[in-house]
Amino acid sequence: MPAGSMVTRAARWIIGGRIQGVGFRPFAFLLANELGISGSVRNHGGHVEIVAHGDRGRDELFLQRLLSDHPSIASPELISVEPCDSPVWSGFQILPSAAGADAVLLPDQSVCDACLSEMARPTARRYRYPFITCTQCGPRYTILRDVPFDRAATEMAAFPLCLRCLEEYHDPADRRFHAQVMACPDCGPGLRFRNGSCTEEENEAALSRTIEALKNGAIVAVKGIGGYHLICDASNDGVVQRLRERKRRPTKPLAVLFPRQGPDGLDRLLLDCVPDALEAQSLRSSERPIVLVSLRAETALSPMIAPGLTEIGAFLPHSPLLELLAGAFGGPLVATSGNVNGEPVIMQPFEAEQQLAVVADAFLHHDRAILRMADDGVVRMIGGRARPFRLGRGGAPLERALPRGLAKPVLALGGQMKVTLALGFNSRAVISPHLGNLDSPAGLDRLEAAVESMQRLCGVRARSLICDAHGGYTSARWARESEIPLLKVLHHHAHAAAVAGEFAEEKRWLCFTWDGVGLGEDGTLWGGEALLGQPGSWQRVASFRAFAPPGAERAAREPWRSAAALTWELGIDWGPPDVDVALTHAAWRKRLNCPLTSSVGRLFDAAAALLQLVLHAHYEGEGPMNLEALAEASEHDSEPVGLPLHRRADGLLEADWAPLVGLLLDQERSRSNRAAAFQASLVLTLVDQAIQLRQTHGEFAVGLAGGVFQNRYLSEMSLRALKEAGLRAYLPIQVPCNDAGLSFGQLIEAAARA
Repeated sequence: MPAGSMVTRAARWIIGGRIQGVGFRPFAFLLANELGISGSVRNHGGHVEIVAHGDRGRDELFLQRLLSDHPSIASPELISVEPCDSPVWSGFQILPSAAGADAVLLPDQSVCDACLSEMARPTARRYRYPFITCTQCGPRYTILRDVPFDRAATEMAAFPLCLRCLEEYHDPADRRFHAQVMACPDCGPGLRFRNGSCTEEENEAALSRTIEALKNGAIVAVKGIGGYHLICDASNDGVVQRLRERKRRPTKPLAVLFPRQGPDGLDRLLLDCVPDALEAQSLRSSERPIVLVSLRAETALSPMIAPGLTEIGAFLPHSPLLELLAGAFGGPLVATSGNVNGEPVIMQPFEAEQQLAVVADAFLHHDRAILRMADDGVVRMIGGRARPFRLGRGGAPLERALPRGLAKPVLALGGQMKVTLALGFNSRAVISPHLGNLDSPAGLDRLEAAVESMQRLCGVRARSLICDAHGGYTSARWARESEIPLLKVLHHHAHAAAVAGEFAEEKRWLCFTWDGVGLGEDGTLWGGEALLGQPGSWQRVASFRAFAPPGAERAAREPWRSAAALTWELGIDWGPPDVDVALTHAAWRKRLNCPLTSSVGRLFDAAAALLQLVLHAHYEGEGPMNLEALAEASEHDSEPVGLPLHRRADGLLEADWAPLVGLLLDQERSRSNRAAAFQASLVLTLVDQAIQLRQTHGEFAVGLAGGVFQNRYLSEMSLRALKEAGLRAYLPIQVPCNDAGLSFGQLIEAAARA
């Protein structure tokens, strides 16, 4: 028995939730000493185990304050309480961690205010240190090799602490007491600037050369927390155009990083953007996501940042390195994902110099390894709430409770685009950060790596897989080859289930699942459906009249094809001015390679083409985004047109899109008025369908799911109109409504079917 200990009666508490990597153990140590509690705390797998000895009143106060006064980024949950006979020290100790599983994975944390203040203080030891961290901030998920969360289980193990850092680590009075990823300029990661034959490896020299390059109009690939950014002057038309040409990204919006200035950090951003109160709050939040905000009419930003749009993705620095770069540059910087169009974000220096050499003029590397990608999260304010469009650094892995528990672990693979994974076990769902699209070999490699690391970190192995019912998706093919039992879930069933899973208090749903396309149970391509029921039991009760865009998958990249299908179906001779449509029209008449679809997303594409906004799309959603921006610019009330509803022989309530074509071709209306009226007409149709279905089927809650509802103009009108009709309406708040939410919906379906 250790000297100074005694055998006595003690309480043993197991605490779960988000309690690793958040400073919970040093918090427990300091609190125990304040209250005169003897005992110990240690990580035990994914939990924290506390043995406490003291009189009854102090024990109870200790537990109460552990659960209420914890560090701000922690969220502890009491799992169990039991008496135990254990050696208890006369003081309180932090014991070495014990192996185990069932961890709650912590996203990477943005640099905290205390570290920012210290980094800006010239007398501080970590003055201008690009990797300053403490117990409350810094990388977590992207550098974690294993659980429990200790330095030895992270990539920071490659940087042994110097004597001064060790003193801080062991000093209960220091704010870095037991900070697992701490470091300093003497013992921590460092920067390396490379520009042709020039290499600078001192932090200050590397930073200076990077700023000099940016001010001279260079594009610099900068290694961040979860991957590389491509960074350049956002006010320089020439360099922004060069970035677009080199990255093969002609029109897709570019994210803009603003330096923190002023009391709330937003002074510089306010010169170019007009965030509302909720957007400003989200910009300053600890997650530091990219937030979609309106541009000012007069702005110094290059018009090539977001061609045709009235808002941009803006964010404030989330890491010490970006803080130093943005602050020294003094103005807005393009900070877009470090990849070539269509490929995953690059994480390693050798990959960056190989693959981004055709894009970047210089590189700013660092020597802290990134184990897994975490792109920046993206949010948009819709209906007074922040809605995620992309789960990323700061917000994922995201943990959600399952309404129903799972008997065996299950891994959901999502779809083909905007892929996330969702690992389900017991009553938990862990959703990965954004993995991107699976159209390339690199995308498949990233999927396989994420499948393995998520299971290993959570300490479970999936006993079955879930994939989309579309057999051609990369994830579906990979799942079939894995030889693990496989469950297939229809695309739109997963969309509907994701809404139902987030708002589990509602038991009966009518979910409008509007998106591009997804395979339906009848073999056609759905995308404008209303599904009635609940997870595990959906009935298709409403849709849109099907049409047949020529060229199959090419229709997604060439919106004119959807416009042509609508007009030709009505006997109107239409074609884009730059395309000879004779052969295409002949193939359409014979229905060669013209699959039927009920997609509202394709209706949006057609509208954008008929209004001559986007005939050939360079990125997913380009037409609908331009259509929304044009509608918001409308100065007059847009009177919608009613779409006829008729009930088919099979009972399906079908909306006829034909009046929309006449509306869109009406030259008596301005283009902005037609764009607004088109979307108002779809809202009117949605509400009409909901009202008729309520009369037929009784009460339900209404869910909005699918990528179409990323459109704020459409979604806010829909939520208001449904409320006015006396219907409870929901749009996802924590899980994206687009394909990034499919994996979560697939898990909800699996739990319901089980």
